[in-house]
Amino acid sequence: MLSGLQYAFEAVNKDAAAKVLMICSSVPKVFCAGADLKERKTMSPSDVQNFVHSLRSTFSYLEELYIPTIAVIEGAALGGGLEMALSCDLRICGENAVLGLPETGLAIIPGAGGTQRLPRLVGKSKAKELIFTGQKIGGRDAMSMGLVNYCVAAGEARAKALEIARDINQKGPLAIRMAKRAIDGGVELDMASALALEEDCYEQLLHTKDRLEGLAAFAERRKPNYTGQ
Repeated sequence: MLSGLQYAFEAVNKDAAAKVLMICSSVPKVFCAGADLKERKTMSPSDVQNFVHSLRSTFSYLEELYIPTIAVIEGAALGGGLEMALSCDLRICGENAVLGLPETGLAIIPGAGGTQRLPRLVGKSKAKELIFTGQKIGGRDAMSMGLVNYCVAAGEARAKALEIARDINQKGPLAIRMAKRAIDGGVELDMASALALEEDCYEQLLHTKDRLEGLAAFAERRKPNYTGQ
């Protein structure tokens, strides 16, 4: 499955027509429940290390995709499953969602980005509480702490994600890519460096056909027809 995910992410990254990636589960009541612990028991320490390294690498690749990504969470998103969702730009969950990083209960820590992405999202103190206790939380609590963007009725997460994706698709695709680059790259920088990055991203859009189309559409009171050029 991990190899398949990596292959899919690479295919999307090479597809110039791709605008938004949504990650959904085909299994009822489970987004992704994390590692198979029965399988893990048969693995040597080096096997585990190699697997977690691959997991971390795949999720980093997902995080760095040039288009917006949305995790559609219905049911359980635990351990590596939640870490995959944390690697996405947006997270939409149903009320039946159960989210958590239970690794400390197995005498390990989240190893695929959980200890780094969770505090950046919900704050250091709340992340420590969730990781130290291994607590599982529901969709409403996840939204209240900023872990997910929306919590909707069970079974409605995909519809909400599609609504957001369609809204994104109406915007200039080059602008969306540059906005993602500016936000992701700038958040770890000092303000002066971050503003310089924003300026660079903005300048790359100045001479695009899409920018001129946006101005023309506004003047003519019509929807713009963006081509990504």
